[in-house]
Order: sequence, then structure tokens, then C-alpha cells
Amino acid sequence: METILRPLIVVGGSVLLTLVIGWATDLLLRKADGRHPETPLWGLLRRARIPYQVALCTALLRGTYVEARVFPEHHEGVGRTLTLVLIGSAAWLVIRIAGAVVETSYSRYAHAHAQRDPARVRRVRTQVSLIRRVVSAVVGVVAVSSMLLTFPAMRTAGASLLASAGILGIVAGVAAQSTLGNLFAGLQIAFGDMVRIGDTVVVNGEWGTVEEITLTFLTVRTWDERRITMPVSYFTSKPFENWSRGTPQMTGVVYWHLDHTAPLDAMRERLRDILRGCPAWDGRAYNLTVTDTTPNTMQVRALVTAKDADDIWTVRVEVREQMIRWLTDEHPYALPRVNTSDADRRPGHDGFPHARRSPDGEVRRFPHQSRKSL
Repeated sequence: METILRPLIVVGGSVLLTLVIGWATDLLLRKADGRHPETPLWGLLRRARIPYQVALCTALLRGTYVEARVFPEHHEGVGRTLTLVLIGSAAWLVIRIAGAVVETSYSRYAHAHAQRDPARVRRVRTQVSLIRRVVSAVVGVVAVSSMLLTFPAMRTAGASLLASAGILGIVAGVAAQSTLGNLFAGLQIAFGDMVRIGDTVVVNGEWGTVEEITLTFLTVRTWDERRITMPVSYFTSKPFENWSRGTPQMTGVVYWHLDHTAPLDAMRERLRDILRGCPAWDGRAYNLTVTDTTPNTMQVRALVTAKDADDIWTVRVEVREQMIRWLTDEHPYALPRVNTSDADRRPGHDGFPHARRSPDGEVRRFPHQSRKSL
């Protein structure tokens, strides 16, 4: 009877004690979260209650399983299993706590600087996300190493592993050259302020917003909601456009090909009226000039400004559409057309390129004769 009651009492007591301590800890965190709504730390720490309870229960069982005589014939196996679970749950708990602290620090910084310097907030956000990934990777490696060292065979082979660590490091470095390159490129991007989460970039002719940055890859969300995943080493080895670098303000261009008789002054006034009625225009500047001509048309360019890449696109399409509609309704002669009328003749010339006047005043035409022969 004792062989049955003792394990039940020890295991049941450990589980019950874990639930009571976990409930009390969660209650304290909820009260702290209610008293301090200005910080999300206590709410984020509540997400760690599962690994906290697992680590607590495993620690209690690990300290009492000998007295409980749970599976005495498998004494060593039970102890090693509990140790492995304890190491894993402790690593999980550390990752959750570190993530809560880092996220809280970022939230406070973003709340204080979001209005004054949004570019710096995006940079800190990128750095915070990469730091959290680095911490998770380091904790995971330490946890796996600690688990392996619980096996006697691994401790015995420790000396030989350390002796061959140099050779293995060289081999691993050569084999994982691209991975290590992306790893260091990710750190360079995070702390070199090259590109940040939320930046508007153009890579390989694709325009989009940086959605995610990890230690090895970067995801760009395009305007049509596609995702382009690229290695982070691309951004440290090849040129790319970052429209959010420094300030997100942008200047956009709108082109029209119009007839030479287009009313430029009226178009400038119409451009001003269109921009005043467009909420996306930031009011900084606008301009309309003729930038090129051809035998049949002239190229008219309008410059407009906006606060960011999304608004500049809205302003450009709005100006282009309304100007074309206005020209069609009010000045249709300004639209491009093919001239089919006769060209103006020079005085005393009848329009035939190969003609000459005879001594008696008669014009003789030679339509098939070359100019040089005349």
C-alpha cells in the first residue's frame, strides 16, 4: 500500500503545489497589470505562466522523486528525463521573460518618440526583433548543450570534442559560409541602420514595404500583397532603393504627351486646384513644365509632393486622371492628334519639292527627279 500511496502523494502534492503557486503568481501579475496600465510588462509576463508552471512542477518532482520511489527500477532514467524537461522548460521561461522585457522597453521608447522621430522608432524596432532572436538562439544552444552534457558519454567525450573543436569549427565555417554570411549581414542591417521594418524599398524592380527581418532572410510585402523573401546578404552586397531613409517625404512625377497648342498656364492653375482638393498632398511644392518636344507632341511634366510613398502614389494617380478628364472636357484640342492637313507653303512656292520655273514663267514639276539633279 505504501508503494502506491507514496508516489501518489508526492506527485499529486507537487502538481497541486504547482497549481496553487501558479495561480497566486498569475493573480499578482494581473493586479500589477491593472495598477500599471502604462507598461505592458506584467501582461507580457503572464504569457510565461505555462513554462513557469512546467519548470516549477518538474523541479519539485526532480527533488522528491527519490523519496517517492517512482519506478525505482528506472531510477536513473526518470531522473535524467526530469532533468531534461527542467532544462527545456527553464530555457523556454528565460526566452519568454527576455521577450517581455525587450518588448516593454521598445513599447516605452516607441510611445515617447513615435511622433517626433518615426524613422528612429522603426530602427529600434528592427534592432529589438533581431536582439530577441539572438537571445532565443543563444538560450536554445545553451539549453541543448546542457541537455547533452547530462549524458555520461558526452562528458567523457568532452576532452576529445574540445581538442577537435578547431578543426570542426573550420569545417563548419566552410560548410555554412552562406548561413554565417547572412547571420552577420542581419546584425549589420540591424545596427547599421541600412533598412528597417516598415521601410519602403525597391529591390529587383519590385516596390514594397519591409515586413520582417530575421538573422538570415528579409521579407518585403509588395503593393499587390505578394511577399518577396530575400537573403539579408543581398542588402549588404547589392544596391537597392530605400524611400524611407532619413525622411519619408517624397516628390512624384506625372507626365503627359500633349499637342503643342495645349494651354500651359491654364494647366498650371488646374494643377493647383487639383492638389488643393487632394488630401494626400502635403502642400510643400508643385510645378508644371515642358520637358521635351517631338514633331507631333510635347512632353509636360508635373512635380508633386507628399509625406510618404503611399500618399505620393495617390497624388500622382489623382493628378493624372483629373487633368486628362479636364483637358478632354475643356480643351480637347490639347490632346495628341495626327496632323493630316497640308503644311504651310513658303511664299512663291507651290508645294512641289522638285519644281522649277521655266523662262516663260511656266512651272515645270519633276516629282520623280532627285533634288541633287535639279
